[in-house]
Amino acid sequence: MSGDLGASECVPGALLALAQSPDLRVELVGSPATIEPLLAAVDPALRARLAIVPAADVVPMDELPRAAIRRRKQSSMRIAIDRVKEGAAAGCVSAGNTGALTAIAHFVLKTVPQVERAPIMSALPAAHGHVHMLDLGANISASAVQLCQFALMGSIVARDVYGIAEPRVGLLNIGEEDIKGHDTVQSANALIAACGVRYLGFIEGDDIFSGEVDVVVTDGFTGNVALKSMEGLARLITATMRAEFTRSFSSRAAALVARPVLKRVGQALDPRRYNGACMVGLRGVVVKSHGGADRTAFARAIELAHTAALHDLPGCVARALGDRSPQGS
Repeated sequence: MSGDLGASECVPGALLALAQSPDLRVELVGSPATIEPLLAAVDPALRARLAIVPAADVVPMDELPRAAIRRRKQSSMRIAIDRVKEGAAAGCVSAGNTGALTAIAHFVLKTVPQVERAPIMSALPAAHGHVHMLDLGANISASAVQLCQFALMGSIVARDVYGIAEPRVGLLNIGEEDIKGHDTVQSANALIAACGVRYLGFIEGDDIFSGEVDVVVTDGFTGNVALKSMEGLARLITATMRAEFTRSFSSRAAALVARPVLKRVGQALDPRRYNGACMVGLRGVVVKSHGGADRTAFARAIELAHTAALHDLPGCVARALGDRSPQGS
């Protein structure tokens, strides 16, 4: 019901996800009056795997997290997360207010015992296919212990959900040298090195896409700025190439010759393929979709939640952390 595009894209996205995954069932939580018209021409076989769960309220995109917890108990976001807690749903997907989703998910579901804060983790394109990065915005700041927990959880997800045998972990910093960075990353560096993951040490921003690491660890402020910078740069490159290839007759002719290559590159770097970020460390599956996601991107976020639920992401984290999570703060 929320996000930049709302039900007009989220509902078709859910239908697309249903068509792609025969074992998937979806509950659309929100206003039946808004949702029902969007299902008018749906194939009966798909409609049979889809239900509407009424919700009388919506969390506004500018709602403060604490206010969302207090005032929006009948909102679509709260009810969707309640469904996960009750066991009625295996996961929740939302394109709505990130701060509210983070706060409500922590309040309702709680974290697994060893985890202080649940970060947001997503896959991004990289030289070797993709890289996993966390936190992307759930926690504006993070202590050294929390960064170490992020490294542990990121390694666990990359291994148990995405099948990377020995994920290589890097801690984002302003330099690779051990003397670089503020006290928090310095302390986190020592903790991660001792926690049992395959840790390669500090990495810089230009290493994110190099293929040298499988998991990039940082705080939510830095991670979100990096993510939005990547998205902005991708749009700039796309717009620049489009302008140059249409500038003249010879440019348009060159574009025709290069079209197959450009199409493959565009598909590989299409941000919609990487939409959806798991909130790792909660006692249930919650996936944050980009607020501006179209139906293709939203279907990808549902697919991610489906995969996380099938692999029992919360259980993987709880079991694998065990006694390895550092204590203190």
